[in-house]
Amino acid sequence: MPEGDTPAVGKRKYLILDGIGGVPLGHELFEAFLEAGVPAVHWDALRQKPRRWYGVASALYKASNKAGERDGFSHLPRLPLEPLRRLLEDEAPTHVLVVGFLYKHYDIAQVAAMVRDCGARFMLYDTDSCNLYSKRREFLYFIGKELPLYDSLFSFSEVTTRFFRETLGLNAQHLPFGAVVLSQQHREPERDVLFVGSADLRRVFLLENIREHLTVRGNRWRRNHSLMSPELQHRVDDQAVWGEELRELLQTSRIVLNITRSDFYGAETGVNLRIFEAISAGCFLLTDYCEEISSLFTPGEEIEVFRSRAELKDKVRYYLANPAERERIARNGRARFLEQHTWANRVARILACA
Repeated sequence: MPEGDTPAVGKRKYLILDGIGGVPLGHELFEAFLEAGVPAVHWDALRQKPRRWYGVASALYKASNKAGERDGFSHLPRLPLEPLRRLLEDEAPTHVLVVGFLYKHYDIAQVAAMVRDCGARFMLYDTDSCNLYSKRREFLYFIGKELPLYDSLFSFSEVTTRFFRETLGLNAQHLPFGAVVLSQQHREPERDVLFVGSADLRRVFLLENIREHLTVRGNRWRRNHSLMSPELQHRVDDQAVWGEELRELLQTSRIVLNITRSDFYGAETGVNLRIFEAISAGCFLLTDYCEEISSLFTPGEEIEVFRSRAELKDKVRYYLANPAERERIARNGRARFLEQHTWANRVARILACA
């Protein structure tokens, strides 16, 4: 659909193709469209039935291509196209918004052709490209084969937005993460410092310095026990957490700690989903500093930041000893969130741009 033919907001319908359904982001975005009065449909790719004999076919495909494409990325999409084709015909969306990626699920070129055949605009909300930095061949495949097929791109990060726009020449705009608005829970804290996230070498090294204050939830920690002290191991519950359980943990912690994964930190970006979830819950957030964070929140007034191992340790001790200051910053952060960073704000930006 040409730019000039974009229908008015009242006549639009969005199909949300959710490529990262293991996290609630895509569904929350879908609900924000509905709350804005915009018709929308949510299609979770992870819940769709894979091709018959997909596991065997995928292994054979990779093996047959490995020798001839040593420097390439071989991948067999897991889902058949026909159910998606029927969905497009039945729902007749004016816009198809992919969340995360599609290449792992579908033949992306065929999906792009199907979307254009039904007269819809094809858009991507990039939420995960930084997770591919250490997977060079897969990252090159994503930016070379999938990204150019979209009419427009949104990205969670200023760094990736600049890369897409200035290096790759794509139509990209910055759209930070958001979060749902949570009711305030005034409860007595049950723990000093909460960290929720998967294991990563940088995270392990930093957490060792404040292990006596910690509660850690997330996956892949057990496999990294050889890198961790016994004291830190005892602080970890090696299970992923989302939804109401996550909100309960966030709202009963004195400090919510965010530590950027190594790949993100190396790219000088670190504004992940956890930041918005914590601030929405009215929490005091302590996160590692990057330039992007200060464009969204004011350090020392709405959030707090650290730039080194020593500063992390000092600020944990300071804010545990100064609850009034901690609570003041948490209130200011939530006020800023409600004004600028809800999913309703993000949907309004999408509607204004597309």
